[in-house]
Amino acid sequence: MGGDYAPGEIVAGAVMAARELDCRILLVGMRDVVQKEIDRLGAGGLPIEIVHASEAVEMDESPSAAYRKKKDSSIMVGAELLKSGGADAFVSAGNTGAVMATALLKLRPMPGINRTPIAVMLPTSKGWSVLLDAGANVDCKPRNLLEFGIMGSIYASFITGKAAPVVATLSIGEEEGKGNEVLREASALLKKSSINFKGNIEAKEVFRGNADVIVCDGFVGNIALKVGESLAEMTSKALRDVFETNLRSRLAYLLVRPYLDAFKKRVDHSETGGAPLLGINGTVIISHGSSKAKSIKNAVLQALNFTKSDVNSKIRQGLETNAAIRGETAPEKTSES
Repeated sequence: MGGDYAPGEIVAGAVMAARELDCRILLVGMRDVVQKEIDRLGAGGLPIEIVHASEAVEMDESPSAAYRKKKDSSIMVGAELLKSGGADAFVSAGNTGAVMATALLKLRPMPGINRTPIAVMLPTSKGWSVLLDAGANVDCKPRNLLEFGIMGSIYASFITGKAAPVVATLSIGEEEGKGNEVLREASALLKKSSINFKGNIEAKEVFRGNADVIVCDGFVGNIALKVGESLAEMTSKALRDVFETNLRSRLAYLLVRPYLDAFKKRVDHSETGGAPLLGINGTVIISHGSSKAKSIKNAVLQALNFTKSDVNSKIRQGLETNAAIRGETAPEKTSES
């Protein structure tokens, strides 16, 4: 029920996933509304089941208020399914804050974790990089950034196939000591860890691919992500304008169209589908609010691969390996009240 184009595009994406991928889909939402979309798409014979939820969290609704008041929202019911083992992964294009809050309180963070980052895949000139945090945690402590680096390194190994992905912190300069106090302390911790930490990179390096994992707090990460998205949109529009100038430019477009299509595919967020919330006891994939069917299908594919590869078990092992550096203590309490 969540997303700018829900429920139509969400159901359409789920139908695509059920047709193309080896998985069973549970659509959580208002039964009559969802069934109408399934009937419209002629998808009655697919491995899709509706799990009724009588409420929906609006995109601009307060996450804390939604958690307290809407106990039968599609987000809440979906999280409960994941917690109980009724589902292996949870995908949502709905209210990001509500998804995060519900995941934290219902599924709980991994032992010792009190900040769970969103890990976004970014296209680069050399392939893909992982940026985290992309907006879940505006304020972070040095230990949080250390844990982001550890979790990001393990996730990047899954994405890129590299045994020791290069991890860097995003700062205002490459030199050691650049950045604020939190970043400097985090860098010192990351150097002691078992991951392949190279130090700082500047923003100009984000899309060059010299780091497989880019670590920052959610405030910086979300700005970097949104600037990158807007640049990609502007570039695409500028190219369209150029090729629509006259007949000669239109003919030129026919020649270069395959290359432009490949470029568009590289920068289109729908190709990755969503971003995992790392450090949670369960597979939670958060999709863009503007996701359409293709994006939802790819988010399901990402959830399927993430679960099959048991990335969360590898993350737990990585956190345990670096327990001494993390100064691990009992996890901070997260109250449901």
